Amino acid sequence: MTPPFAAAADPGTGAAVKAADRAHVFHSWSAQAVIDPMAVAGAEGSYFWDYDGNRYLDFSSQLVNTNIGHQHPKVVAAIQEQAARLCTIAPGFAVDVRSEAARLIAEVTPGDLDQVFFTNGGAEAVENAVRMARLHTGRHKVFSAYRSYHGSTSTAINLTGDPRRWPSDTGSAGVVHFWGPYLYRSQFHATSEEQECERALEHLEQLVAFEGPQSVAAIILESVVGTAGILVPPAGYLAGVREICDRYGIVFILDEVMSGFGRTGAWFAADHWGVVPDLLTFAKGVNSGYVPLGGVAISPEIAATFATRPYPGGLTYSGHPLACASAVATINAMREERIVENAAAIGERIIGPALRDIAARHASVGEVRGLGVFWALDLVKDKATHEPLVPYNAAGADNAPMAEFAAACKKGGLWPFVNMNRTHVVPPCTVTEAEAKEGLAALDEALTVADRYAVRG
Repeated sequence: MTPPFAAAADPGTGAAVKAADRAHVFHSWSAQAVIDPMAVAGAEGSYFWDYDGNRYLDFSSQLVNTNIGHQHPKVVAAIQEQAARLCTIAPGFAVDVRSEAARLIAEVTPGDLDQVFFTNGGAEAVENAVRMARLHTGRHKVFSAYRSYHGSTSTAINLTGDPRRWPSDTGSAGVVHFWGPYLYRSQFHATSEEQECERALEHLEQLVAFEGPQSVAAIILESVVGTAGILVPPAGYLAGVREICDRYGIVFILDEVMSGFGRTGAWFAADHWGVVPDLLTFAKGVNSGYVPLGGVAISPEIAATFATRPYPGGLTYSGHPLACASAVATINAMREERIVENAAAIGERIIGPALRDIAARHASVGEVRGLGVFWALDLVKDKATHEPLVPYNAAGADNAPMAEFAAACKKGGLWPFVNMNRTHVVPPCTVTEAEAKEGLAALDEALTVADRYAVRG
């Protein structure tokens, strides 16, 4: 039997798809005249393929969102069934599938976050979480980390720490950035995880004091920093931030848009440390992006603020029935198929050990870090000095080593997630042991390209 990716081979159609894209589609984060998007013919499970018969193992989960893989049959069927019954309805109505999605999400979120405000995605979730915090406290300032990404809408992009903020930063959004813990490149001259945690918390509390605690509405953190490096916080850090927030009446927001719904081998990354925020933002893995969906899980205290006071925010597609149906099917499938447990086991038994072995053999791999199916390799020129393989925010010729590495991955049938000097290992939470080993072998081979630019010990 001909496999689907081979049956889809049709270069003429692929060329037509690409031509139509180039004529009419304006792509995000791109210089339009210089990009060359791949025309995708199909996808299934951990793979996707083009019209030329090339199949790729998706070690990016697209944008770290296809947690249950591509085309999960239970979720596809739920969308089809919901479309036949009720495609859309305004958010002001009570609808069974919306209520059920909210109930299931509340069951798996930490602590007592029992109410859910639905959005179309992660950035809007962050926008509304910050709005809730500001209205709840009557304060304006929001603290966020430099190594972070929270979305590209107005408030979310100002909260973001990485260079995608720079062109849009108005300097007037009430955002204060701080350094989070990152022992490998410590801003605090720490030599242990314990020191890094203690000094990062001291730094944060000192900034709060100097900015005026009475003016700070919220501190927002990615529970495990995602795009900016898969930075797993040291033990005690999230609990320490929770204590600072409690001490000064600050709302604690955890951004679990990328790390939630099984990605770290737990329903939410915060579960690893037993920390409960006041607000939690989610998207991506809630339904693997099959239909756009995000939201904010809300504590009883903050929900009570709007019991008799209208919440001044809303979206036409908040809690869209097709999106909610896909979320219900996703959460149920994750439970029935033990997908969260699979992510934990694959990370602990396969990915983690293999990446540490790869690091020992490759001059270009400086550090390995991660949980579940959420890992990063920090690529360096020199293991002794930790000098990154390419400069911060490198482009063009300066980024050649990473571009060559990414091309080598794709040549080997592996679709990587590459950002700055890092490659992230983020396959679907449904990835099998055999698929993980296949991808790790391709990654191992591609790293020989990066090694050419590194100092050998």
